[in-house]
Amino acid sequence: MKRIICILLAVFLLVLGCAGCQPTGGNDPTPEPTPTPTPIPDDPKPGDEPTVQSPEQLLAAMTLEEKIGQLFIIRPESLDSTLTPEQVHSTRDYGVQALTEEMAAQLSKYPAGGIVFFGKNIAGPEQLEAFLSGLKQTSDLPLMICTDEEGGSVSRIANAAGFQVQKFDGAEAIGATGDPHEAYHMGQVIGAYLNRYGFNLDFAPVADINSDPEHIIIGPRAFGSDAQTVSSMVNAMIDGLHDGGVMACIKHFPGHGAASGDSHDGYVELDKSWEELLQCELIPFIGALEKTALVMAAHIATPNVTNDGLPASLSHTMLTEKLRGELGYDGVIITDALAMGAIIQNYSSAESAVLALQAGVPVIPVYSAGNYQPFQRLQLRFGIAAYQGVLAAVEDGTIPEERIDESVLRILRLKAAYGAEN
Repeated sequence: MKRIICILLAVFLLVLGCAGCQPTGGNDPTPEPTPTPTPIPDDPKPGDEPTVQSPEQLLAAMTLEEKIGQLFIIRPESLDSTLTPEQVHSTRDYGVQALTEEMAAQLSKYPAGGIVFFGKNIAGPEQLEAFLSGLKQTSDLPLMICTDEEGGSVSRIANAAGFQVQKFDGAEAIGATGDPHEAYHMGQVIGAYLNRYGFNLDFAPVADINSDPEHIIIGPRAFGSDAQTVSSMVNAMIDGLHDGGVMACIKHFPGHGAASGDSHDGYVELDKSWEELLQCELIPFIGALEKTALVMAAHIATPNVTNDGLPASLSHTMLTEKLRGELGYDGVIITDALAMGAIIQNYSSAESAVLALQAGVPVIPVYSAGNYQPFQRLQLRFGIAAYQGVLAAVEDGTIPEERIDESVLRILRLKAAYGAEN
């Protein structure tokens, strides 16, 4: 394994993606077949170099820098040092769509934990398949290859030109049928074509409830306004995604439905007590905790729950005491993107990354999914500070290295369980 001797300068730049998506088209009646997930190879033959190591073996051989790298999910643009910050942060232009030698060298030398694809990275089936395959072959460690494919408006593949995949009207339309089989079908179809092109993680389904008609932020991305209906649909879609061959990630814990605004834009509060959340917003999350691969924490402050002034994504009270302790979740927690307005307007990159780890988060996406004003974009240039902040916190004892090891082992075990390979 390659040894890291310098800071991940190119890899951990903040990148900017587009939250909005193109409108969906009509339905293709024929879903793509479910591919067979690639099995993890058996032990190598005597005399051969081992090709597969256990998560524990991988962890034992990693440098501190490599461990910290595993905590971050980045955009492809972060690997391209030829792009200016404005080009990297563009929501639609300058999308990296192929792996260059320089990008491959950066990823091989400075391995990140995962790479997320947005619409501007996707030009067609052959291009996408080749790009993802090249990334996997280049990385010395298994990668999370991620995208947002919810069905409906937020569908990076289905809404891109050239893909002959079944399109869906979205979660709201599926929820309106009242039939969980429809949600399963959507998940299975989406999981199958994501797996076919090389993805192993889908940031879906949305587990939010449109519980407050005065604060409809999620809108048609949610399965509805009834907690039990949403819960049954979320569970069914998770099953479908898993059967299709990809990991599922429910979002946005503890629930965006009654929040005061959009965390892409700035500070957001959810004023409900824990008991009130248990009676509504948390129901779909609780119902899915035993089967989901990941839970995404929202940048939503819950002053009547945590009393710490922090968004849920950075709150030890919300994530360790409530989600892990009270609700018993032992899987992987991921924050929403740390370059969203709710974070960058209130915390430096280093502060937010360190707080997230202290809160109990193993996976930190350092990309963004929104449109920001120029003064905000200036802050996005310094995403390197997130990595540097974590490294400094470990070196000065603020974060024990054992805490990093715990997070990385969760990540590596998750990748192994779902056949993520390099």
